[in-house]
Amino acid sequence: MTTLFLKNADVLVTMDADRREIKDGGLVVRDNVIQAVGTSHEVEAWLAGQPDALPPDRTINAGGTVVLPGLINCHHHLYQTLTRTVGTGGGMVLFDWLKTLYPIWAEMDSEAVHVSAKVGLSEMVLSGATTVADHLYLFPNGATLDDEIRAAQEVRVRFHPTRGSMSLGESQGGLPPDRVCDSEDHILKDSQRVIERFHDPEPYSMLRIALAPCSPFSVTTDLMRESAELARHYPLVNLHTHLAETKDEDRFCLEMFGMRPVEYAESVDWLGEDVWFAHMVHPNQAEIKQLGHTHTGICHCPTSNMILASGIAPIREMLDNRVRVALGVDGSASNDGNHMLGEARQAMLLQRVGWPGFESRADRLSAREALELATRGGAQVLRRDDIGSLEPGKAADFVAFRIDDLTHAGGLSDPVATLVTCTPSRVWLSVINGRIIVEDSELQALDLGSLIERHNQISRGMLERAGVG
Repeated sequence: MTTLFLKNADVLVTMDADRREIKDGGLVVRDNVIQAVGTSHEVEAWLAGQPDALPPDRTINAGGTVVLPGLINCHHHLYQTLTRTVGTGGGMVLFDWLKTLYPIWAEMDSEAVHVSAKVGLSEMVLSGATTVADHLYLFPNGATLDDEIRAAQEVRVRFHPTRGSMSLGESQGGLPPDRVCDSEDHILKDSQRVIERFHDPEPYSMLRIALAPCSPFSVTTDLMRESAELARHYPLVNLHTHLAETKDEDRFCLEMFGMRPVEYAESVDWLGEDVWFAHMVHPNQAEIKQLGHTHTGICHCPTSNMILASGIAPIREMLDNRVRVALGVDGSASNDGNHMLGEARQAMLLQRVGWPGFESRADRLSAREALELATRGGAQVLRRDDIGSLEPGKAADFVAFRIDDLTHAGGLSDPVATLVTCTPSRVWLSVINGRIIVEDSELQALDLGSLIERHNQISRGMLERAGVG
């Protein structure tokens, strides 16, 4: 048994039921579980009162920092680190952007998936993320979900990979080219394989699987229904897809199914606490109420929605209607960055901007609400009661950001808010499942230089083979 004692944090943000913020905060971890939280003096007294009363194996002085629960990213496409800036610099809307990128992504293989996941996850961890959900929905040239799972285990991040799928190609009226689609029989067999091989529903699990048909315009209604039925045979296997991201998708669903996206999701049994949708930019008021009533989760991806001009999701209205809302950075090629704290800042700023039907309001989303979406909100969407807050009995996932540096100078009146009102910075300390993964803002035990070099070689080769650049 190993013991870690963190002390002297300027503020320790618990995100517990009372949303306590503890000045001169501290906590104690034994192995991978938080044992005590309070002021540094209270926690030190707790340690001294234990039957063994042994000194901690490691003591960390967190003076000059704000400590938070580890940030939780609920939607990503890690492989897209290979194609950053393709189409986004000049400006493309979602459908055009996808059609441009599908031929490039078709050049991926197992190594490409593994290396790109390792790059994206490293970037995520350095931004404060300790849990990442990823949506991998195309598997060309022998690639499998196993490839990115191996990357997550090497980075040592808590991982929720989703076994995505595309079966509805251009020849059947779908959006993706046929060559990046797969047969529904193989999709369902492989979905069952990865659940039975990797899914761990136990408390403090480092790996849980979800099933994730890509979108209404890339899979059939049969696959949507059968994926839901398969997932619900296993404990805590969730369901995930993109939904209501653009006006084009609204039109597609009306033309293809005679229904709006949320109505379509309901028709294939895709509403409920085990379901979360990425984006949800264009729901109407009745649909927002329905999402809240059915306890369906939403992952807000503000940067991606801006860069592809998809629109502004009505997050304030969702929260007011008790919809479970999390944050995600989305794919690196529709964001071009992987910064979870930065995404919290974007969420705060974007909700304050007016759009048709909603006037500009500076108080629409506060800094603390944005941080809550990135922590407690993510845990709720993923159906996890063991992460998302700093409390005894919770998993030892926490991060510390320095606030005594140049970026935060002058922000002492509210050091918690300054994490998102000021320029987002690199995490100073990251502990995941009780292990120190980042210290002094550096990833431990990873050679980023050689990783980046190989990543760029793979990216260059894919672009050349696809005739781009």
